Amino acid sequence: MLAATSFSLIVPGIEHGDHLWPGKGVYVVVAGMLLGAIFLDRMDKWLPHEHFQMGHEGPDSSLRRIWLFVIAITIHNFPEGLAVGVGFGNGDVGAGMSLAIGIGLQNMPEGLAVALPLMGQGYSRWKAIGIATLTGLVEPVGGLLGVASVTIFKPLLPIGLAFAAGAMLFVISDEIIPETHSKGKSRSATFGVMIGFVIMMAMDNLLG
Repeated sequence: MLAATSFSLIVPGIEHGDHLWPGKGVYVVVAGMLLGAIFLDRMDKWLPHEHFQMGHEGPDSSLRRIWLFVIAITIHNFPEGLAVGVGFGNGDVGAGMSLAIGIGLQNMPEGLAVALPLMGQGYSRWKAIGIATLTGLVEPVGGLLGVASVTIFKPLLPIGLAFAAGAMLFVISDEIIPETHSKGKSRSATFGVMIGFVIMMAMDNLLG
């Protein structure tokens, strides 16, 4: 996700911004990234949800704990779908494909990370898989919104790329890195970040 944000969202966002508003692409991307981060921050504050490691966040809720987990993963997954949609909407199929493949690869262990704790809490295997799959359904919704917005309104393309980048960076820094580095696993998690970054960087260049 970190490499996808850098190479498939921020860099093309600046390029498209400069094409539309010469010399101002970086400012457009900075503004769009801040908007994306603020949007995720507000969702994090307004929607009750719960993380396996960090516990409850947002307002109090009478919802069952499992649905709070589902909301947390949904908040996390929305910017990923948005990023893929904006990536394809930019007209660069290679960039869209590298984003889709990279995010799809990280979604496999992520789905497992959702399903296994659910099984540990007494849910059947199929029910745990079903809930993990349900949390991923928000990604196609985000993808459709992303591709529709930047296809219909071309000037939104650099802002859309930057918004998705800001939202992804927020999720990476606020949720993924803290959770993966908890419980004494920081060194393994660091190498995981580096390996994932290198793989995504290579794919972005090979498919671009």
